[in-house]
Amino acid sequence: MLVAGYGAQPSMGQTLWCGHSDEGEAGVAWDWVQLPIGMVAMVDPMALVSNLQFVNREGQVLAPMESVRRLNEIVHGLPWQTEVQRVLQAA
Repeated sequence: MLVAGYGAQPSMGQTLWCGHSDEGEAGVAWDWVQLPIGMVAMVDPMALVSNLQFVNREGQVLAPMESVRRLNEIVHGLPWQTEVQRVLQAA
């Protein structure tokens, strides 16, 4: 989703990255905003939404804060900013 900026209001939107495996669909989503210098950034790195569940080596579900940290590692490895910039330029 994209909300184009107007005047002093920056462009903003939501990004959803998803994938398919033999175990099912997985996804992670977050809000972003275009900064005045033209770059895009996550609005709140702690507000990621996902259907992924992380477990430790013993199979125990990780605490929410540790899961968010892992999700952030995934998001920072994705080329999402390039894709958002491409969409912004086409709009």
